[in-house]
Amino acid sequence: MKNSVIVVGAGGAGLVAALSANEHGAKVTVITKEYPTRSQTCMAQGGINAALGNAGEDSVNAHIQNTLKSAHGLAKESTVEFLCQSAPEALAWLDGIGVPFSRTKEGKIAQRKLGGASAARACYAQDYTGLKILHTLYDRCVAAGIEFLNERHLLDLLTHSDTNKTYVSGVLVLNKRSGEVEVHESSSVILATGGYGRVFHTHSTNSVASSGDGMAAAFRAGAVLSDLEFIQFHPTAMKNSSILISESARGAGGHLLNSKGERFTNELAPRDEVARAIHEEMLRGENVFLDIRHLGKEFIEHELPQEAKLAKLYEGVDPIYELIPIKPSAHYTMGGILVDTNAQTNITGLFAVGECANQRVHGANRLGGNSLLELVVFGKKAGESAAYHAKEAIQFANSSNQKEFWEAKIKEIKNYTNEINFYQTHEELGEIFYKSVGILREVNSMQEAVAKVKEMQSRLSKMGVSDKAKEYNTNLTEFLEFANMLELSELILLCALERKESRGAHFRVDAPQSEARFEANSLISKDGAVRYEN
Repeated sequence: MKNSVIVVGAGGAGLVAALSANEHGAKVTVITKEYPTRSQTCMAQGGINAALGNAGEDSVNAHIQNTLKSAHGLAKESTVEFLCQSAPEALAWLDGIGVPFSRTKEGKIAQRKLGGASAARACYAQDYTGLKILHTLYDRCVAAGIEFLNERHLLDLLTHSDTNKTYVSGVLVLNKRSGEVEVHESSSVILATGGYGRVFHTHSTNSVASSGDGMAAAFRAGAVLSDLEFIQFHPTAMKNSSILISESARGAGGHLLNSKGERFTNELAPRDEVARAIHEEMLRGENVFLDIRHLGKEFIEHELPQEAKLAKLYEGVDPIYELIPIKPSAHYTMGGILVDTNAQTNITGLFAVGECANQRVHGANRLGGNSLLELVVFGKKAGESAAYHAKEAIQFANSSNQKEFWEAKIKEIKNYTNEINFYQTHEELGEIFYKSVGILREVNSMQEAVAKVKEMQSRLSKMGVSDKAKEYNTNLTEFLEFANMLELSELILLCALERKESRGAHFRVDAPQSEARFEANSLISKDGAVRYEN
């Protein structure tokens, strides 16, 4: 459809992009596999960075330098500058559309300090920052009349190629309610489908929906993926559930203690450093705890109410009076679909934003508070770029047989032997990744992991689904998600093996130093070869 934009994903990045495309005159349809208010953005608790100086001296330049330092040489400086310079305007926009930020006594937006920051820069709404941003954005989208198609699982991208270029022409989705394969055509598609943290199964703070569907579909269509080896482990996930305890708890003055009651690291160092310090304590047989008791009952109930509720519900401890058992868990995937400054991929008309994209602002280790900022700044850019492209582009007629292919494929999956339980295989994959592609990595265990992943891929036709129903077949969609994670798993391992150094979140015990030759972004495409580009 001429002048139309499809946004796949309804988290913060997708909703900002949808609003932006709508404001620039496009007819926008948002397609999401769950519901907008259930997206991963609601789990971003700590805050959104902007050098406002409401809680002490700060500057845009300091924000830029903190971001570049955290990225360990892999961020694009001009893009980081754009992100940080745009931050005050982004916060003013969020404030203007009604995000209920916490306030200082003077009525200014309240700010707190997060790890790796030189100042109290993270603007927050108690410890529900992402949730309140998400709900406000959704309200604005509904008010703008933006169309939502919920419960659609992305199967593939529709593309058209000539001798020189590949163009996107729409998306192919599975309607989870009806079980029908649907075609939605558009010359501009924005992927905002989130990360792939659920590869780690229960060793992740992410929702079960973070299965990398958009990245896998983009890869199959010919898009370039970048920096897949860089996976951030959050230092403070709860020990038994892996549910996140926000960095805001440490920003407020929380302490990390070992079994002896000793503090063993700088709690507000960058996340990769703190996660490794905790991991080393655990390797020595220590249990590790987050202690916020000294912050006091009134502060915890007012500033950290969600953390207190989650600790009681999932760990059975009251943080006002007790220590919270914690461990590092996979939290954020810095890598994703390679895009330029306009959020454009190498496929014409295909844009990507948020955690599924690599805008080259996070590099080897994301600075806490920058993910929510990224989705606002680059969500606006993606929507504008997609709307402009939709006005000018030629809409190719869909001559693909992909719909028939996927209808047959789904029938085939339902006829797989199902002699192997893929849920158990996913659990096994998570254990392999946590051990081999986790906080500490080395060549032999990663090579063993590649062999196991390839074995799993070869046995996929022996897995399948037990539920043969057409409508609301969650067994089927979970199998499709697992297949995407399995596809990405091999790519992640190839990138991690090729980077024979340690840098940020990628720490190789067999190559513990950084090397100048690897101060470049890794790229991987359908030919399977890893290459590097500055």
